[in-house]
Amino acid sequence: MSLLPYSLARPFLFACAPETAHEHTLAMLARTQNTPLAWAYCQERVQDPVQLAGLNFPNRVGLAAGLDKNAHCIDGLAAMGFGFVEVGTVTPKGQPGNPKPRMFRLPEANALINRLGFNNEGLDAFLANVKLAKFRSNSTKHGGTPMLLGLNIGKNAATPIENAADDYLICLDGVYPHADYVTVNISSPNTKNLRELQSDEALDALIGTLAKRRAELAQQHNKQVPVFIKIAPDLDSDQIAVIAATLKRHCVHEGTPSWGVIATNTTIARDAVQGMAHADETGGLSGAPVFEKSNEVIRQLRAAMGPNFPIIGVGGILSGADAVAKIKAGADVVQIYTGLIYKGPALVKEAALAIRDRTK
Repeated sequence: MSLLPYSLARPFLFACAPETAHEHTLAMLARTQNTPLAWAYCQERVQDPVQLAGLNFPNRVGLAAGLDKNAHCIDGLAAMGFGFVEVGTVTPKGQPGNPKPRMFRLPEANALINRLGFNNEGLDAFLANVKLAKFRSNSTKHGGTPMLLGLNIGKNAATPIENAADDYLICLDGVYPHADYVTVNISSPNTKNLRELQSDEALDALIGTLAKRRAELAQQHNKQVPVFIKIAPDLDSDQIAVIAATLKRHCVHEGTPSWGVIATNTTIARDAVQGMAHADETGGLSGAPVFEKSNEVIRQLRAAMGPNFPIIGVGGILSGADAVAKIKAGADVVQIYTGLIYKGPALVKEAALAIRDRTK
């Protein structure tokens, strides 16, 4: 059990600029993971196993990508009780991202705005950090089901959108041997034109290209790694229908589904935060304001894709009840990010217990 209540740490973190607090937190996790000091934030993992996309998830609560872009803190995050952790987004080459300041808190809305822009150290450094992680051997030593690791891939800002598939293939080749699942991020609002890849023809071409390469990698490495497509909440019903139809063409086969969707990324809408400080900042809005938008995308996807297609639900989970609502909307498992910033590691256990006990 954690020795340090997050309520004591939060005032100090929130007194810092958001990105400074983010960097301090990651540095602390990197220094203390796999040491006795990890007791400051560790907690027992709730056991609520579920099979999804051919994988055994120890519980249904994961960490969304974006918090640990460079995979420095996998073991520290694992100690918080997540059933799965997703790190990245990684791009083939390191890049600084957008100019600072580029993260903003909206505390009255339990929300964040970021326009980081896939800032990361690049694929080689990312993979080196992934290889150093000990979470699998740690789980084996203690007899538990290992936490799962998702690796999230993107394109460099300097890569023209018409050449985006090249970047995704480079990253897929690199991460495939080390990932329990791979996420293809085509929905960040902070890389110019990236969301164009969600359109019918572009998505069809990208998934076709990825499917061909994954088949080759599966033979080479003798394992099938599921691939999840991460989509935006700012989609109307027609756009969701197009995405569902494209996924069906490529991704629905007999047997275990090996493709899935993460719904959703951050929103560019501001109707829920109008008049608040920083509400007009450019970037993606996350947290409570995206909760219903993501749930509606999940509901429509589930209706279109049927009961067996894997869906990871993310967006605005700040309580156990929120996590259950995301499952009821049609998600199989959920991820948190902004909720962790506002509520701390206790939210992981609260959400996992609420989902486990939802039928009681």
